[in-house]
Amino acid sequence: MKTLIVIIAVAVGALLLLAAIVALIGSRLPKEHTASRSILLHQTPKQVYDVVRDFSNAPSWRSDLKSIEVQNQPDGKIHFRENSSHGTVNYEVAEDIPERRLVTRILDTDLGYSGRWTYFFTPENGGTRLQITEDGQVSNVIFRFMSRYVFGHTATIDGYLTSLAKRFAEDAKPS
Repeated sequence: MKTLIVIIAVAVGALLLLAAIVALIGSRLPKEHTASRSILLHQTPKQVYDVVRDFSNAPSWRSDLKSIEVQNQPDGKIHFRENSSHGTVNYEVAEDIPERRLVTRILDTDLGYSGRWTYFFTPENGGTRLQITEDGQVSNVIFRFMSRYVFGHTATIDGYLTSLAKRFAEDAKPS
């Protein structure tokens, strides 16, 4: 019994030490980051923009989403709430230039992260290059470490772009 208690105490101590090291490293990383990825699709800018901008139908092609609720605000702005297995995030359309540029930003202030995505729709070789640039802030030091060293700043963008390519039945990969 004594041996079991020692093993448990050592394991708990090791986990606490690991968490402290991760928090220390995370605290030394910059809160802000910019990450950008793009994909070339064999679609017109209008076709790509129309799918990206149709927030209500995104759960039909984005496997990470359970649902989206779109809310038109009295001031004319558009807010939407994404519900996924990771929780709920509220967004606002900050800028919308059809077929050229779309900017969405996170409205929540208690997630441990925040920021915006800027979508650029550029004609290229008879198709469209969709570039997404994330300007993010990660206030939670553990999440900052994880987003830098475990899953990377571009993981969510890559997942989005890959799902979009599949929506168009294309095998394009983000770069």
